[in-house]
Amino acid sequence: MQVPQLLVLFGSQTGTAQDEAERLGREARRRRLGCRVQALDSYSVANLIREPLVIFVCATTGQGDPPDNMKNFWRFIFRKSLPSSSLCQMDFAVLGLGDSSYAKFNFVAKKLHRRLLQLGGSALLPPCLGDDQHELGPDAAIDPWVEDLWEKIMVMYPVPLDIPEIPHGVPLPSKFIFQFLQEVPSIGAEELNIASSAPQTPPSELQPFLAPVITNQRVTGPQHFQDVRLIEFDITDSNISFAAGDVVFILPSNSEAHTQQFCQVLCLDPNQFFTLKPREPGVPDPPGLPQPCTVWNLVSQYLDIASVPRRSFFELLACLSQHALEREKLLELSSARGQEELWEYCNRPRRTILEVLCDFPHTAGAIPPDYLLDLIPRIRPRAFSIASSLLAHPRRLQILVAVVKYQTRLKEPRHGLCSSWLASLNPGQAGPVRVPLWVRPGSLVFPKTPDTPIIMVGAGTGVAPFRAAIQERVAHGQTGNFLFFGCRQRDQDFYWQTEWQKLEQKGWLTLVTAFSREQEQKVYVQHRLRELGPLVWELLDGQGAYFYLAGNAKYLPTDVSEALMSIFQEEGRLSTADASAYLARLQQTLRFQTETWA
Repeated sequence: MQVPQLLVLFGSQTGTAQDEAERLGREARRRRLGCRVQALDSYSVANLIREPLVIFVCATTGQGDPPDNMKNFWRFIFRKSLPSSSLCQMDFAVLGLGDSSYAKFNFVAKKLHRRLLQLGGSALLPPCLGDDQHELGPDAAIDPWVEDLWEKIMVMYPVPLDIPEIPHGVPLPSKFIFQFLQEVPSIGAEELNIASSAPQTPPSELQPFLAPVITNQRVTGPQHFQDVRLIEFDITDSNISFAAGDVVFILPSNSEAHTQQFCQVLCLDPNQFFTLKPREPGVPDPPGLPQPCTVWNLVSQYLDIASVPRRSFFELLACLSQHALEREKLLELSSARGQEELWEYCNRPRRTILEVLCDFPHTAGAIPPDYLLDLIPRIRPRAFSIASSLLAHPRRLQILVAVVKYQTRLKEPRHGLCSSWLASLNPGQAGPVRVPLWVRPGSLVFPKTPDTPIIMVGAGTGVAPFRAAIQERVAHGQTGNFLFFGCRQRDQDFYWQTEWQKLEQKGWLTLVTAFSREQEQKVYVQHRLRELGPLVWELLDGQGAYFYLAGNAKYLPTDVSEALMSIFQEEGRLSTADASAYLARLQQTLRFQTETWA
């Protein structure tokens, strides 16, 4: 009797879907199923017709878009020429990851599930719709769904009775073996960095451009609660090109203090060189990690020790622990019944991987280096809306960065890894200060037709992509630019005030402001939209304007959508149902686009 084969394919933008896919892969191996875990675009999709059992794990990004590493698969699977019996031999399940604050919540998972059924696949279960907005995170939906899934799979695809399951307390073999070098290899420091300062092709995640920082300026007033930076990079000779709505990805580094502390807690020599050997044939090297490499380079530039650990971290750490009391606590935190406690210990106070390892010192000090890449995720690049146009600032790229710093019940304030690292960079120091970056298309797309007006609603740093759009449209001679900008106080966080006012004076821009803290009754952008309802309706319905929204996902999308519904009913004389359908049509035709973040 052969061992059943399972394929887990993932489309992941921030790493969460990949983590869930790898967790499913580990569970499959424990149950002694043969299992491969791959990004969708690294899999030869033509082979799908021969796969008997597949789990798809996919996130939804932007305006209901698939992640970058499944876009080729997405185009292929929706080809109209595919026969309706293409996947008649496949049993499948779809696990989706999304955010219910977006209109197209888990759109990719829902649409993929329907398409696989159309192509003849048999669904093991309805799709799982994990939600970032749930107080316990996506696992609240995923845990019971995965339990049902394994129950179904093990009945339909039984493993030979003479092959026992691997108990949960026993660690699976690591993906890689660390081979420490006795002698220092003869390589220069520049070879330890995968980024380039003179690329031959457009930069990418695997080959970023090392962009010099030109300016790093605080643009909020001294009394403002938040440090917001306007940072400018020199992209001369980078092969980088971008348009309004595009985003720049930046790869941050851990601080020197955190890197030193990690090496001490895990008893690692930071100056030691190593190479990696895959434990199984066909396993690719970790992307973006140079070899040979120092432990310091691995920890400072690759391992995300400042992130909040996922449940899978505790599962593996419990397996590796040789300390009875610490192991017992780790097992509890990684169990299904311990998820509320894990949330209180880790997620609510935003405790980091490094802090958890310090809380379990006996376990941390005995972690075999071979498991570092299984245990700790790679530092993920951070995406920022580009806040400038090449037509206004040739060979330059600007971003607006809110430095993340907040207090939880933990003594030490929480710091955003990338924003704090960027804020710490001093372009005035001796020698160039460089940042690894690359550019990708964003979720906002602006109309090419010269006479189409645009309404932009930007709250706080959400105004950044609209500055790029306005600069681009002005350079092309396009008027009809309407900006609703909201912030707290005009003398503290009114970004680009002088620039907007000059454009307004010259007739290029209509600016409407909402300063929420300058009067007793708070005033937000949605209030200004309602006040100017006749103008908004005329622009949308009479002139075919496009509507854009950017800012925090918590309240803004709902509040602005309600304001629009009210305008459609009052100015357009539409019923509630018709107003809702009108808004849906705007979204479907990309005349209402959002870029929000949690």
